[in-house]
Amino acid sequence: MKTWKLTLEYDGTKYSGWQEQNNARTVAGSLRGAIEDFLQTPIELMGAGRTDAGVHALGQVAHVKLRRSDRRHPRYDPSRLLAEWNDRLPSDIAILDIEEAPVNFHARHSATARTYLYQISTRKTAFHKRHVWWIKDELNIGAMKGAAAKFAGRHDFVRFAQKDPSRPNDSTIVHVNHAEVNEDDHMIVFRIDASHFLWRMVRRLVGVTVKVGLGEVSQDELDQLLEGKGSAKLDIAAWTAPAAGLFLESIHY
Repeated sequence: MKTWKLTLEYDGTKYSGWQEQNNARTVAGSLRGAIEDFLQTPIELMGAGRTDAGVHALGQVAHVKLRRSDRRHPRYDPSRLLAEWNDRLPSDIAILDIEEAPVNFHARHSATARTYLYQISTRKTAFHKRHVWWIKDELNIGAMKGAAAKFAGRHDFVRFAQKDPSRPNDSTIVHVNHAEVNEDDHMIVFRIDASHFLWRMVRRLVGVTVKVGLGEVSQDELDQLLEGKGSAKLDIAAWTAPAAGLFLESIHY
């Protein structure tokens, strides 16, 4: 069996997420189509992170496994594959790197951590509308930094997760390695790194961080939420940040 590790970037605006679906345009579906068109044989394709509709990636990782293998065939040279597969992909998906990997490499299971970033703009921007959440009200950046710092460590993120019907028994306990908020001119960047993430978790953490920045959620209320508690009036689902500002930044192995 031949195995390749792919690193790619994409603008998720026009896609119904990464995961292949019937009757929907997805990143993985487009990638599979390009690869199988060139190889003329079915492949196994798996991504490290299942980004939602409208979410982007700067460093998504996927594996491609091919049962039919001939090392002498020039079409299996990674540099040629990079050119051929990119030529077949739409302009909003780009493979950045291809390397041969061990047969047991698995894009999702072999990963040790994932990093996401979220972009918030404090002014209207003409060039990045599809890649930011524009917030017109004044934000307390210091309070947002304090909120993000609380996410580090082991917490029950049940209040920040949406149930994933494909994984009903998943634990809601997640260890976050690092979370921070940084400001650069009109851009506020939220960055978080963890072993894994629950469905909608990052966008809801961004949402509550913004609520703290607006003065609508206190630090004490945030502490309660991180314990899996908190008042029913704190409607986390309604605070889910828009998909447009979210990027899967990198996968760590």
